[in-house]
Amino acid sequence: MADGTIITLISVGVTMLFMLGVPVLLVIAYWVVGCSFVLGLTLDNMGAELLNVFNKGFALLAMPLFILTGDLINKSGIARRLSDFAYSCLGWLRGGLAMASLGACGLFAAISGSNSATTATIGSMLHPEMVKGGYDERFSAATAAAGGTVGIIIPPSIIFIVYGFLMNLPISDLFVAGILPGTLMVVGMQLACWIICRLNGWGYLIPLQLNRVLKTAFGAWLGFFAIGLVLWGIYTGKFSPTEAAGVTVGFCIIAGIASWFISRVLKLKSDKTWEEKSYGEMLVVEGFTLWQIPGITMRSAEITGILAPLIAISVVMQQILSLLGAQQVIGDFVTSMGGYHAVLFTSMVIVFFSGMVLESLPVTIILAPILAPIAASVGIDPVHFSVIFLVGASIGFITPPYGLNLYVASGVTGVPYFRLLRYTVPYLFALISVWILVSLVPDLALILLPNR
Repeated sequence: MADGTIITLISVGVTMLFMLGVPVLLVIAYWVVGCSFVLGLTLDNMGAELLNVFNKGFALLAMPLFILTGDLINKSGIARRLSDFAYSCLGWLRGGLAMASLGACGLFAAISGSNSATTATIGSMLHPEMVKGGYDERFSAATAAAGGTVGIIIPPSIIFIVYGFLMNLPISDLFVAGILPGTLMVVGMQLACWIICRLNGWGYLIPLQLNRVLKTAFGAWLGFFAIGLVLWGIYTGKFSPTEAAGVTVGFCIIAGIASWFISRVLKLKSDKTWEEKSYGEMLVVEGFTLWQIPGITMRSAEITGILAPLIAISVVMQQILSLLGAQQVIGDFVTSMGGYHAVLFTSMVIVFFSGMVLESLPVTIILAPILAPIAASVGIDPVHFSVIFLVGASIGFITPPYGLNLYVASGVTGVPYFRLLRYTVPYLFALISVWILVSLVPDLALILLPNR
């Protein structure tokens, strides 16, 4: 049997395994091992390549640290305080609480760097409040899912770390390039949210009060400090992304332990029942104790244990794809489309449809090494293309049949997956509009970069 036929059968087999729910790491590993035998590559080669990835992957150390940061700020109560601040600013608008949840997603993303963590945290906190506030439960869950898409665009971003590592680009530049596009994504979704809520009359209004805004802003100062610390350190060059991640983790640990002691004191002094009263008046014991940190760290380590091997095995996958000529075939197809804009929009279409069936990590691992060099050859700035690529990949979080954020939102809210789809459509249009705008206006990604 010809080698091409065997590889085709292997590819069909692993595709069926993926459709049956086998983890994508195992799917890629099975394909890599099978193709290695067909092409005459030894397992020693695969082992050497895997080891080489981690030996030169200092930048990858930022990934587990930012994952840990997301868990720490959730446990410390910082996420709740950021949500309170967003609501105090936007609650006077129709749909203000829903818009505030989107704003809270942006603020949470600016510390955590994870889409699923953003969706799970904000969805679990604000979905019950939105339902009590007169919003449709399906719309409320869809809002949390859509808001989570900015988790990989607003820095710090785990997927930007992976992209920069794979394409040998400065991760600090990628982080800065994601600031304006990520902000535009939030604003675009808030506009769509406001229109939908106006049409349906959803949400109760609260007066805009300066003292409330100032009070919640002061209460959320730890979150603002953490955001500013990361952005200042990376933008000024004081920290590398890895160092910034380490500093942020240290700050969040101190803040979480301090919050636990402070909230315990408030509990003892309060004459209210220690339970939820209404949004913005929740009296709970926030923060965590020193002996809870190992448990929080273990959860983050479990997620890292999934992502890191996937990145390593993908490097071997790229090697095999190169030997098979797959990169050349896709590259020739995209190049044949023509010049700058043709290559740009063809790449965007490929990323969009790939994001419908794959998570952003495998999309980045498989397609970025193929499409990025072609984009650079027609004059597209590599950093600008990275933002275009990853904004497109992030939209896949709310597009079926995959739509990871939809599954996460469904899990934390109890709303069935298929009941969310209708209410994601306005957000989908908003995100695609921002995506096209960012692709056509490079300065939206590059203007904040030093020496540009």
